[in-house]
Amino acid sequence: MSHPTRSDDARRRHPSVTPTSTGAFAHPSERLFSQLLTLYGHQWIYEPLEFPLAWDEKGTPTRGFRPDFYLPELRLFIELTVLDQRLVTKKNQKVRRFRQLYPEMSLLVVYQRDFHALLRHHDLRIVDGQAA
Repeated sequence: MSHPTRSDDARRRHPSVTPTSTGAFAHPSERLFSQLLTLYGHQWIYEPLEFPLAWDEKGTPTRGFRPDFYLPELRLFIELTVLDQRLVTKKNQKVRRFRQLYPEMSLLVVYQRDFHALLRHHDLRIVDGQAA
């Protein structure tokens, strides 16, 4: 059995408990998605935790992943990705690393095509960065 490293200790101290501002969404699609979650009766928290993905030699996190939403009743994190599929490589790398380091956490990734299908289902769309 190996001895825990400083990185192991840092991993145990995380995820970060510093939540993001509750009123600020990074993208209009996140605001619209939050409204759909509410419509379906889900309680949600916006960007509540940051999970470290890499550490420096002192054990200080140098790279992290903060999923967009957490649904406490389902114990589920949701990452909304509205980038074109060809641009999601970095996001997918973070998602893979997150799943590798935190296999006990449930994460659903909603890609652009899935989000647009959900919008069509509700006869909604985003025009010039705003929901319509």
